[in-house]
Amino acid sequence: MQHLLKFPCGSLGAIFVAREKRFLVHVLVDGRPVTVHTNNSGSMLGLLRPGMDVFISPACSPKRKLPYTLELVRPCGEWIGVNTSTPNRLLKRIWETGASPEVSGYTHFLSEAVHGDSRLDAKLYGPRGELWIEAKNVTMVEDQVACFPDAVTTRGQKHLLELMSLAQSGVRVGVFLAVQRPEGRCFGPADFIDPRFAQLFWMAVDRGVEFWPHVVHAGPEGIALGPRLPLVSRNSTQSG
Repeated sequence: MQHLLKFPCGSLGAIFVAREKRFLVHVLVDGRPVTVHTNNSGSMLGLLRPGMDVFISPACSPKRKLPYTLELVRPCGEWIGVNTSTPNRLLKRIWETGASPEVSGYTHFLSEAVHGDSRLDAKLYGPRGELWIEAKNVTMVEDQVACFPDAVTTRGQKHLLELMSLAQSGVRVGVFLAVQRPEGRCFGPADFIDPRFAQLFWMAVDRGVEFWPHVVHAGPEGIALGPRLPLVSRNSTQSG
């Protein structure tokens, strides 16, 4: 398995204690209490269990108040990546290495590209023209369906509207979904969490927005790209 991303030196294992508010996580490192940062503003529904193993990486800047960032959690047997910056970094490595045909044929990669009132994760351009991409981290599975989002996301709704606008102007647009749960067999919008996002998702499909849900294999040794998943049938019932 080719690991496209590796964790920096100084990354280490810890034990999860509790989450405080949205961006603080309390862990034990060799029995010593440490507070680490999480950039995941979602609910991380079903993922945070006291006493479970977690994996943390050192902060890039020594001046940052919290010295570590939460990268992986292991509520059961498999590691799950919860760092929401990972899909962006993985997308660039996929482009650099040619690991997936979706982004081949583009010679330039621009991160954090502005379109309208939104900042989208990437703009690629080259012989194939332009390709605008939004990247999402998927950590929830229900009945073998990988689902996004795990909390209502007005930002995600806005991005889908922007992508539909681009697609209708004739520009190629896509959404890269890093599915961090290997038990997922297909992908669908979490209509039982955010009905508006689900409605916009299917509108986007109809208007030419491409969705690329890929299984991502994560562990302390690194992050690798797995197979692409199909979309769930539109007629499937995901909500109870």
